Amino acid sequence: MAIEIEHKFLLVNDKWRNEVSHYKKLKQGYLSSAPTSSIRVRTDDQKAWLNIKSATIGNQRAEYEYEIPLKDAVEILSSLCKKPLIEKTRHYVPQGKHIWEIDEFEGDNYGLIVAEIELTDSNEEFFKPDWIGQEVTYDLRYYNNNLSLHPYKEWS
Repeated sequence: MAIEIEHKFLLVNDKWRNEVSHYKKLKQGYLSSAPTSSIRVRTDDQKAWLNIKSATIGNQRAEYEYEIPLKDAVEILSSLCKKPLIEKTRHYVPQGKHIWEIDEFEGDNYGLIVAEIELTDSNEEFFKPDWIGQEVTYDLRYYNNNLSLHPYKEWS
């Protein structure tokens, strides 16, 4: 079983922008959201993936990801996925032996910026730069699946 170990954080400032090594534009949509799992399609400018993730709350979840043809993914996003789609720019910020992924959301989630770090072990220690703020790993509102159902623009 593939396990994803990830922590999500809000940001306290824009200092991270000076440390970005590269970025990608991502678009993703959900085919299914059930109490046990979600199935999504994600694209960047060159590739596409089908992703199945357990609906476990917390920093550790089962995740399976498979590359699929980009043309198929574009069709699936436009015709089969629930709307609104998740659109974001993912910025990569190396820090020591880890890479922070900072998602700057667009569309219905415009204004939301979340930093994520993936770990190899749930007890692994990691450096938190001074631009890292409150942890939101356990706050369901920040899960991409929930952002597609309840976009950031609707939060009060």
